[in-house]
Amino acid sequence: MAHAHDHHEPEGDALFTAAQATLEKSGEQWTAMRASVFEALAGFAKPASAYDIADAVSKREGRRVAANSVYRILDLFVGSNLARRVESANAYVANAHPDCLHDCIFLVCDQCGQTTHLDNDSVTGGVRAAASAAGFQPVRPVIEVRGRCADCRVN
Repeated sequence: MAHAHDHHEPEGDALFTAAQATLEKSGEQWTAMRASVFEALAGFAKPASAYDIADAVSKREGRRVAANSVYRILDLFVGSNLARRVESANAYVANAHPDCLHDCIFLVCDQCGQTTHLDNDSVTGGVRAAASAAGFQPVRPVIEVRGRCADCRVN
């Protein structure tokens, strides 16, 4: 039976170590550029676009990094479960538990942009089951709930 559950979510160096191990386990190399992109992505408090990340990496490295290069790395990260794409914002967040594969539910605040990631296998499992019952083979359900976060509701 599917259910909501908790994860140990590594932070800082532990998150980078988990991300590197997950990428290498998938047969990919953890290059200096990939490490820089992951570090920049993980440093954002809100979902970041490829342009935001390219700008952050460019400033840190003192050379221009093209957004196209960042997009390719982000595609790799999404495919390897290191990052998640917030579809409605065309932006990305670092996956806080890259060694665990789940469908995501994102709560996106329309006022401040804060995005909260939830894992709830019963909800996403229900979406997958409904798609299957309709004769559709689901690959990756995308569930985003737009509204106002608790902080913005108060203000």
